[in-house]
Amino acid sequence: MDVKTAAGGYRARRTIRQRSTITQQKTGRPVPFEITEAGKRWCNGSSVEGRRRDDWLFPSLSRDGEHKGTRQNARLVDVWVRMIDLNPSTDGTHSLRRTKVALICKKAGNLRAFQLLLGLGKLESTVRYLGIEEGDALEISEQIDL
Repeated sequence: MDVKTAAGGYRARRTIRQRSTITQQKTGRPVPFEITEAGKRWCNGSSVEGRRRDDWLFPSLSRDGEHKGTRQNARLVDVWVRMIDLNPSTDGTHSLRRTKVALICKKAGNLRAFQLLLGLGKLESTVRYLGIEEGDALEISEQIDL
């Protein structure tokens, strides 16, 4: 769909999807994710002054025209975690990765949703991510009387 501009010309309107997927580098599995309203505004260029459409969402601080690497992100998260008085050895990029998904799983009680949102293939990995111990699973099982 085209939109008429103030100058009388036309430009293509970009539609930002509600959801997208990213392929995990390690496993090659597609992982779905939502695109928040703030993310949509950023993609449309309305939230960052002077941003071009081809700019990286997370530009590198040391390499012009490149995106932040995994190590740069980990260092930033480490700084932020320290700023709010959390422990960087227990709270980092890996633990933050599962936070929202774990809350979804807890609220909905849907283990499969958790597995899909994190791109996990094995039940053992899913259980490990959730921090479910064998004793916890047995306790839950004992509470259900069939």
